[in-house]
Amino acid sequence: MSAGSAGGAGAAFAFTQVDVFTDRPLLGNPLAVVHGADALDDARMQAFATWTNLSETTFLLAPTDPKADYRVRIFTPGGELPFAGHPTLGSCHAWLERGGVPKTPGHIVQQCAVGLVDIRSEEGRTAFAAPPLRMEAVEPGLLAEVLRALGLEARDVIASQWLDNGPRWLGLLLRDAGTVLAVAPDHAALKRLAKVGVVGAHPAGSECAFEVRAFASMVGIDEDPVTGSLNAGVAEWLIGSGRAPERYLAAQGAKLGRAGRVHVSREGGRYWIGGSSVSCIRGEVGL
Repeated sequence: MSAGSAGGAGAAFAFTQVDVFTDRPLLGNPLAVVHGADALDDARMQAFATWTNLSETTFLLAPTDPKADYRVRIFTPGGELPFAGHPTLGSCHAWLERGGVPKTPGHIVQQCAVGLVDIRSEEGRTAFAAPPLRMEAVEPGLLAEVLRALGLEARDVIASQWLDNGPRWLGLLLRDAGTVLAVAPDHAALKRLAKVGVVGAHPAGSECAFEVRAFASMVGIDEDPVTGSLNAGVAEWLIGSGRAPERYLAAQGAKLGRAGRVHVSREGGRYWIGGSSVSCIRGEVGL
């Protein structure tokens, strides 16, 4: 791992800002990555994540598990996450770009709070194996409140499901992609209810099979541009229930002027969530 100089406040750390789920800068989901961050304490990490004001900021550390290639801690402006998808792919991209060499060529093992996450290189992209998913039925009263906050009617919803693979999302399958794009949330109302992901199918023959949006005002992000953890949960839910093919492309971020593309596949019982990443800023940060 490429490390910055050790020390307390004011130490310099190598820094990369990565755009994830895109191969063209400014069209994906940005991620701030601090390399060699072992000298930073929790408060400093949180302070920097709040200051960047990005949906996530990650800190690369020496692994404590001998099977891992590196360890990562993931912070939003509002707190630490045990796992998240776009920080996983973006952190891996930044680690490799700074000279990280995996123990097994083409196979990277990331250590984070949910455990070890397998990442593979594929066709110029990286993809992570989704961590275990816990699914639960959504409480009817809560669902009704969420629909009101989204401006939706019950007839707009095909199915609902709690999806928990580290982050906990309330997933809603809407009648089509147009309904997804038309949602105009009351973020103040959602903030006290749930992190909500909405998904709807595009017409057959479209570039992408599904349109996805993620509303996370509970952690300080009204709408996330492109969300790996949500797409991972949605993939297992929809593919497992026969509502999606075993391989598809999802779009996310259109309402924010982005063009995120998420490659989804199920292989041998594992769900892989992939995408391209591109570095936009490289340098150092004084912390």
